[in-house]
Amino acid sequence: MDQQRIFLWVGLLLLLWLNVDAWMKDYGTPGAPVTTAAPAAPAAPGQSTPPASEVLADELPSVTGQAAPAAAGPLPAPNDITAGADRVHVTTDVLDLDLSLAGGDIVRAELPQYPRQKDDPTIPVRLLDAESEDALFLFQSGLTSGEAGRAEPNHKAQFSASGTVYRLAAGADELQVPLRWSDAAGLAVVKTYGFHRGNYAVDIRYRVTNAGAEPVRLASYAQFLRHWEEQKRSMFNVETYAFRGPAIYDGESYKKLNVKDKEDQALSKTVTNGWVAAMQHHFVSAIVPTAGQAWQYELRVKDRDFLLRVVGPGQVVPAGGSAEFSESLFIGPKLQKQLQAAGPKLELTADYGKLTILAQPLFWILSKVHGVVGNWGWTIILVTILIKAVFYKLAETSGRSMAKMRTVAPRLKAIQERYKDDREGQARAMMELYKREKINPVAGCLPVVVQIPFFLAFYWVLLESVEMRQAPFMGWIQDLSARDPYFVLPILMGGAMFLQFKLNPTPPDPVQAKVFAFMPVVMTAMFMWFPSGLVLYWLTNTALSIAQQWKINRVVEAEDKKRRSS
Repeated sequence: MDQQRIFLWVGLLLLLWLNVDAWMKDYGTPGAPVTTAAPAAPAAPGQSTPPASEVLADELPSVTGQAAPAAAGPLPAPNDITAGADRVHVTTDVLDLDLSLAGGDIVRAELPQYPRQKDDPTIPVRLLDAESEDALFLFQSGLTSGEAGRAEPNHKAQFSASGTVYRLAAGADELQVPLRWSDAAGLAVVKTYGFHRGNYAVDIRYRVTNAGAEPVRLASYAQFLRHWEEQKRSMFNVETYAFRGPAIYDGESYKKLNVKDKEDQALSKTVTNGWVAAMQHHFVSAIVPTAGQAWQYELRVKDRDFLLRVVGPGQVVPAGGSAEFSESLFIGPKLQKQLQAAGPKLELTADYGKLTILAQPLFWILSKVHGVVGNWGWTIILVTILIKAVFYKLAETSGRSMAKMRTVAPRLKAIQERYKDDREGQARAMMELYKREKINPVAGCLPVVVQIPFFLAFYWVLLESVEMRQAPFMGWIQDLSARDPYFVLPILMGGAMFLQFKLNPTPPDPVQAKVFAFMPVVMTAMFMWFPSGLVLYWLTNTALSIAQQWKINRVVEAEDKKRRSS
């Protein structure tokens, strides 16, 4: 078998896979259309139909498994919540957020340490947002009895606070923000948000005191209400290929939910030791229920809004007694150490796809090396050298085969000329030559095949790891997760690939030779839009391959001369 043909097909298959993957994400068969409950009755004259987000948020969860009770009253629209003065502003070293006393919910959350654009550090990334219907993203929580019309501390109740501004004090490690609610029957609740220095995990605790004459059965619940739009993929923006939407972990497996899929829309599942999350590129908001308890996980979709909810088990608060409820919230970047500490397998939200089994160890190695060198660009180079060292023997074996192919190239060409009208005889003569010279033409493609999974794993690590977001290397490369702004690295990589092509045996077929000579141009054009960190990896790998092959070629040529002279 002609080794060059193998290389050609491997390269073309890689290009085909990347392009088909991109095409399917852009134009693949869409999921089932979004369906909702039976159409509501037409609005009375002079009344407008409430937005889908308002309809979803107006429902209370069921505690007993029965249908959700009728809403006690309309929920203020997102703009009304934002416009109100009943807000508590909370600031820590890593979070800047607003709590609404109308429901005790988080209606705005910003990350001061993560600017939206590197060239404008004054505008931070905003995760939770109630300011407009198009950007709607709320965290709502509370306690509910599941009884229609009952006064209770749910996300539609009015809370109070002793202050309007809370700030993590210098030297303090914790900040507690208590919100209070009570009713005329003697039920009193303190809902406390707990914040920690340097941490994006938020504790939510309820202390319930029942001074009434009757026991009360309550359950804790928490939910994300978010507007969604289908994201148009673009090869000019790698961020558009990251998953954006709801996801769950059911204690055993992680699953991204498709808001257009009928089965996912009807999600209703009892889960112990899991979590739910609203995901986006580099950042995640996740609800982590209390461990060891069975919680109900639900997804509701209406028009362009989804409600992702968890409901805990009911707990009786006896007359004259008290009870406590709790859950955790994570709002922030996908920092894997913090994710691991915040919830079971929450680090899976750093979504490396099907190559997680390779990508997670690869990221671990990268993080360890970065801890020493302190620069992600040099880290990529050093880890590439490490990977190359691990596969050195494999590459050496295949490199020797390629070098031998180079030495017998004139004889191969002579065979082709001799048997140009006899394809069967030509193939037989070539195989005899391979056998006599102990050449395995297939061995030359093994390093390429081995490198493809690592290449794709590197791609997802660079795409998904927030640690490399806006990370500088040197000179003009100030963001390894974005493309090279001047295309220097892709051009250098293309030149290196062409040099590598020249070191390999020239294909006897002139058409194949021209195709191989043109491949570096194709790869350069494609890599221009890849993250510069990925191009740096491939450039480093190619440069190391060139150095290794050059050395092997010299050794094999010397051995061939010695054998011929003896």
